[in-house]
Amino acid sequence: MKSLVTAGVFALASGIGLGIPAAAQADCGEVSITEMNWASSQIITEVSKFLMEQGYGCTVEKVPSATTTSVASLAENGEPDIVTELWLNSTGDVYAKLEAEGKVSRLADVFNPGGVEGWWVPKYLADAHPELTTIEGILANPDLVGGRFNNCPDGWGCRIVNDNLITALGMRDGIEIFDHGSGETLATSIAAAYENKEPWFGYYWGPTAVLGKYEMTKVEIGSIDTDVHAMNSNKDNANPGVSDFPPAPVLTVATAALTDREPEVAELMGKVSFEIGLLSSLLAWQEENSASAEEAAVYFLTTQSGVWSQWVNDGARENLKAFIK
Repeated sequence: MKSLVTAGVFALASGIGLGIPAAAQADCGEVSITEMNWASSQIITEVSKFLMEQGYGCTVEKVPSATTTSVASLAENGEPDIVTELWLNSTGDVYAKLEAEGKVSRLADVFNPGGVEGWWVPKYLADAHPELTTIEGILANPDLVGGRFNNCPDGWGCRIVNDNLITALGMRDGIEIFDHGSGETLATSIAAAYENKEPWFGYYWGPTAVLGKYEMTKVEIGSIDTDVHAMNSNKDNANPGVSDFPPAPVLTVATAALTDREPEVAELMGKVSFEIGLLSSLLAWQEENSASAEEAAVYFLTTQSGVWSQWVNDGARENLKAFIK
């Protein structure tokens, strides 16, 4: 099924790309967009790239990135033009400063109603040991979670927050902090634990195929203090505190230069928003079919035209009409 979807749509896409009138092609120039190093953002980028290229005639460059590096690049270089799936809770005050200075603007809440992140244990572990549903219970019984915390990879915003929380809680005294090298190994560690019904404790976020596939119980870290959480997003925080993760606003943002230069693209990206359940099911399809982000984007485009056709303007909708059912 995966190969049939991919072959059919990209053959059609090639034909549509050639069929867009020259005037439409000239309306949009070059646009750069982040390609973050996790699955949901990569799919969102591929969908957006396809709509921009085939609907608006843009030339789109994907820029490999991560949360902290994308914000740093915006601050230092004013690029890329568009950042997809920017978890605002993990950007510290850097993004807020850029926005206040008018250098960037938020175009959309790319998740509906928003993202979730935190520390988790498998439900079977929480059912057997209810005390593990709080961080105090875990710190008092580290052996029950395998004596290990599964941390985010370097370069992710959650890594900075986690490291500050770990310091504030004094976790390194009794628990091994295992820093994963990639999102793939972090996900695999949950799958392996579930397969063998073994202990697991660590960070994860949603929407993801992992949280859709495996029942996990969120650990209560403490009350939510947005000021403390914001400070914990700073890697140079000299006085880390304890705060649970607030509900996560997850944005698509763009530079002021992009909104001025390509207002129709900015309007498009202001409408690109995925309902959490739909995106989780798309991620599950990707995993079940061992599909690439590009293939998952194709699957979305061919099965959910009723969703994305509402994002594009009339001209783009005409260019993309062969895809709309």
